[in-house]
Amino acid sequence: MKSHYQVLIIGGGTAGIMTAAQLLAKDKKLDVAIIEPSETHYYQPAWTLVGAGAYDFNKTAKRMADVMPSGVEWVKDKAMGFDPGQNSVSTESNGDITYDFLVVAPGLVMEPGMIKGLPEALELGVACSNYTDPEHTWNTIKNFKGGNALFTQPTTPIKCGGAPQKIAYLAADYFRKNGLKNKANVIFATPGTVIFGVKEIRETLMKVIDRYGIHFKPFYSPKEIDVENRIVHFSHTAPEENRCIINEDNELGEQMVGDVDISVPFDMLHLAPPQAAPRFVRDSTLSNDAGWLDVDHHSMQHKTYPNIFGLGDVAALPTAKTGAAVRKQVPVVVENIIKLMHHKPADNHSYNGYSSCPLVTGYGKMTLAEFDYNNNFIPDPKLKRMLVFNSDKEHWRLWMLKKYGLPYLYWNKMLKGKNV
Repeated sequence: MKSHYQVLIIGGGTAGIMTAAQLLAKDKKLDVAIIEPSETHYYQPAWTLVGAGAYDFNKTAKRMADVMPSGVEWVKDKAMGFDPGQNSVSTESNGDITYDFLVVAPGLVMEPGMIKGLPEALELGVACSNYTDPEHTWNTIKNFKGGNALFTQPTTPIKCGGAPQKIAYLAADYFRKNGLKNKANVIFATPGTVIFGVKEIRETLMKVIDRYGIHFKPFYSPKEIDVENRIVHFSHTAPEENRCIINEDNELGEQMVGDVDISVPFDMLHLAPPQAAPRFVRDSTLSNDAGWLDVDHHSMQHKTYPNIFGLGDVAALPTAKTGAAVRKQVPVVVENIIKLMHHKPADNHSYNGYSSCPLVTGYGKMTLAEFDYNNNFIPDPKLKRMLVFNSDKEHWRLWMLKKYGLPYLYWNKMLKGKNV
């Protein structure tokens, strides 16, 4: 194996594979390598459907060797650290590898230990999570007999911020169709202030919540799970004037201790674990104060080291961490790298924060949130070709796009460097 590459990419996920494929589509002679230890590449957006029994988990996985672009050298190793002054990346088994240009796209990692009791809850199966084991989520939903079905998410950024509520809607729909509507209290508790930041989508989702009778709890930040007694403790983060009064022995069994501690018992718990950049990024000079890769919000060029770019989940970009965002980020990064190779300025600053969240609202129903840094609703005009004229409303055609269209485009277009 060589110790120097023209372009070195860390990460064989969506961002890394797409970047390599598009670079080589521009110039097949480029010397490109990807550092990635995993043998399997997953299409994680489908895990929401797996968790609801609507998709085969095995169809979300392919051998990493099968998705590596032709012409890329796969360094099957773990990146361990950076020496940007020497244009060098240290690895676990192959020593230091140097580069002309570096693309940092290792994704993020689950950090369940940031919530007390969560590692034990996941290990014992008391809690389920589509982020770690969607098949266990489906088994949990199928075996639910009634009581509090609690869905929540952490205060950290997470991949696909809408995913924790999608599975709540699907579970509520499943319970309704299987005679459990009057036996189940479906609760969605979030540290956020609203159900969704985009106004048009928010209005639709509030109708969905009302349809299912979901107990929506904003300002609920999970801090501890009492595994033995099956209770989640939340910090109530609302301003004083917005705090609701919680009565003991209410329908949900909520109790408030002091001004901010709320305990909610559960019979089923789904939780998105806290998430963070990988440790070797967090602890490096490349990260910002919050531990994410410190890049320009519009060019994805590192703010200190001009020959380093970062994109995808690891990047400190104030937009949703989704594959759809990566789809728009990659062409900007690729163009800027090509320009630098030709001694031109990396002046493509066109990324506007675009991201997309396919919000499944029930079996056969979905709305599609497409938005920018300012939470403007910016639906793709091409949706009209599918006869979808209002993608902020629920539509069965959008469900078909989610279940069949997007996986096809992902495996056959995006990962192969083709324009989607």
